[in-house]
Amino acid sequence: METHGFILVLLLVFVGARVFGELFAYFGIVAVLGEIFAGLLLGPSGFDLISLVEHGTLLKVLAEIGIMLLLFEIGFETDIAKLKHAGLKSSVLAIGGAIIPFIFGFGVAYLLLDLSLNIALFIGGTLTATSIGITMRVLKDLGIAAKMPAQIILGAAVIDDLIGIMFLVFVYDYISIGEVSLEHTAKIFTFIVVFFVLTPIVAKAMAKMMRYLAMKRRVPGFIPSFMISLILLFSYIASLLGIPAILGSFAAGIAFSRRFIIPFASYLHPKEGDHDFLEHIRNRMHSIIYLFSPVFFVYVGLSIDLSVIDFSSQRFWSIALLLIFMAFAGKYIAALMVPGVNLKEKTFLGLAMIPRGEVGLIFAELGRTTNVLNNEIYSILVLVVVVTTLLPPILMKYFFKESL
Repeated sequence: METHGFILVLLLVFVGARVFGELFAYFGIVAVLGEIFAGLLLGPSGFDLISLVEHGTLLKVLAEIGIMLLLFEIGFETDIAKLKHAGLKSSVLAIGGAIIPFIFGFGVAYLLLDLSLNIALFIGGTLTATSIGITMRVLKDLGIAAKMPAQIILGAAVIDDLIGIMFLVFVYDYISIGEVSLEHTAKIFTFIVVFFVLTPIVAKAMAKMMRYLAMKRRVPGFIPSFMISLILLFSYIASLLGIPAILGSFAAGIAFSRRFIIPFASYLHPKEGDHDFLEHIRNRMHSIIYLFSPVFFVYVGLSIDLSVIDFSSQRFWSIALLLIFMAFAGKYIAALMVPGVNLKEKTFLGLAMIPRGEVGLIFAELGRTTNVLNNEIYSILVLVVVVTTLLPPILMKYFFKESL
């Protein structure tokens, strides 16, 4: 890959994200959909100007950095008291939102469509997934990321990540060796637990060190450099804990971002005299976050290949519409089970957990590369991911902006 070629790719990504983000926002549509749409136009679904085969590795790194930075800001602004208060509600939403869609997807595929066990597992896994990065970006665009429903969603995201990573390990092991490796699963679980337990301790020490060094620094740009270095350090440590290549950046990025950022924010949250320092950190990071985070959403669009879809097939549409319905219904039923919130808030929670985004694509792509999913089922799952990614943010925008 030539350097000048990748420079052109970055130019297209940054300009496309900005132009379509602004354009969608101008017409009252959340900007994140404009950024995903830019990826669709630039990728194989549109003009095919960017090839992930050639440029995907570096773009994926930038995309992961972008989503981790966005989740840093979300965690930094999280009210820890509200998050703790939402614990039971978040648990019900996350567990129900993982189990019910899986049962629906697996049951439809295995019992109704008479597909193989392996295919049914991947369909169930794709319907289980939630792309919380997309949802949280929509909440920020709507200006309600600090309200209680958003805190319930954020808490559910932590649990949902645990379930998602464990389930992906389960399916991958079963497909690869024909049985579930308890040793492998335990290893991944141990990694997550160790990470979750130790990061608040390390983050507290790092926060104190950062504040001390920020007062002593002689060169501008210390805080952004320190924060980004810290993110990279935790990612590297995660990779040393033996995560399989197929889970590498996925597990390290998602597990690390929320499990590191929330405790870090809580230790900085505010003693009286810390307010100015907190604002200083937020201001220094804000521009960097909104430079890189759109790359993630453009990458989601680039990852979707609508050209594989056979729009003329009646069987295709029958299966796709059934799975789309199950994908929506599973998350919504889980939201109806959440205690202590009214029906409008439950509907909002259900919509917020529906987007599958890049997480659903991971399941579908794993099924394709392991030759479990044929082109028809793979293309159906791609359409399910597209619809469940693009439609909920629109519904959230138009039905809930003024009422939460």
